[in-house]
Amino acid sequence: MDIQASITAFDALSQETRLRAYRLLVQAGPDGLPAGEISQQLDTPHNTMSFHLSHLSNAGLVTSRKQGRSVIYSADYRIMHDLIRFLVKDCCGGEHVRVTEDCSTGCTTIELGRLL
Repeated sequence: MDIQASITAFDALSQETRLRAYRLLVQAGPDGLPAGEISQQLDTPHNTMSFHLSHLSNAGLVTSRKQGRSVIYSADYRIMHDLIRFLVKDCCGGEHVRVTEDCSTGCTTIELGRLL
């Protein structure tokens, strides 16, 4: 991830409703949630939620798919992975952060050491 893509992601997440929606989608897992359910759970009008979901989608943080008459939104974990990796990549000269890849599972582990 480059600096411009990270700025775009942070811009999308820097608004309360969008951040709450993104966190809800992360909790929902890869199956995602219908837009109407997101709107209901966050007590946000449908047209307002549509605007916020569109903003998250344009930033690449969420994906959407049609399922019948519903639009299902899902968090794009790859983008968040890249954003977190971008943030910690050069942290403290590697003294307080260790990033490891498990090739067999495709998982990345980020260990944060204690800062003084």
